[in-house]
Amino acid sequence: MRVVVGLLLTLIFCNAAAAKPKLLWEVKGLEQPESVVQDPATGVLYVSNIAGAIMQKDGNGFIAKLRPDGTIIARDWVKGLNAPTGLALFERTLYVADVDELVEINAASGEIVKRYPAQGAIFLNDVAAGDDGTVYASDTPTNTIWRLKDGAFEPWLANDTLNGPNGLLVQDGKLIVVSFGKLPSEGQKQELGGLYAIDVEKQSVSKLGDSEAIGNLDGLQALQPGVYLVTDWAAGGLYRVPAKGKAERVLKLGKGSGDFAYLPDKKLTIIPIMLNNALVAYTLD
Repeated sequence: MRVVVGLLLTLIFCNAAAAKPKLLWEVKGLEQPESVVQDPATGVLYVSNIAGAIMQKDGNGFIAKLRPDGTIIARDWVKGLNAPTGLALFERTLYVADVDELVEINAASGEIVKRYPAQGAIFLNDVAAGDDGTVYASDTPTNTIWRLKDGAFEPWLANDTLNGPNGLLVQDGKLIVVSFGKLPSEGQKQELGGLYAIDVEKQSVSKLGDSEAIGNLDGLQALQPGVYLVTDWAAGGLYRVPAKGKAERVLKLGKGSGDFAYLPDKKLTIIPIMLNNALVAYTLD
């Protein structure tokens, strides 16, 4: 009996160990990396670098280009940006949130093709593209979602329920949103955010999960149907959040955990750690 129990405990221990995320590689020497996206056509990674004060139009921001193993191909692949944050790729066009502009970049050449001003926006944060090419951008301080459709970039939805919308994901006729909430500051209490779903056709907002109080959320990706991965920027960490259920932290990370990429075929998550000037890749077994 003792032998059987011992074997069972060994198997349980091994399975638990196998399920623990493992660091595959780490890249340092970036400048406040905030977002990463993989180009499915080439496999390369695009990483936005703020390189200065957040929301400041100083011209220091840039996009870096890396190989899938983290090797830097071109650190300053695209220059001439201010404080670039969220990234989204549709076909051969890379869209970048840059303070109060949505910037369109040719993914093949790295050339800035067009800038869409967002009059009245304070801080465009994340970007997501739908299958039809519609692009959404979150303006976190104003609780507003902007939309680029048919060449027009304009406010699409303003709703205080979103509580500082940050990470975005277009999925099955819905725009999934993670909220940043508020950071503690002078005269302001910290507020934690959660997940929301916006019906694209009706523009109605509903809450996902059993609890809003997860963290000051930033990145968002789908892990599997009805289950999401999100990062907590303020505390640092990667969470697994079911659409119906409690959030569970699966990985402790450095503060400034940003807008990440998840590669389901490799079970690999690639996460910018903005305050460490680093990009890390973990396998999720």
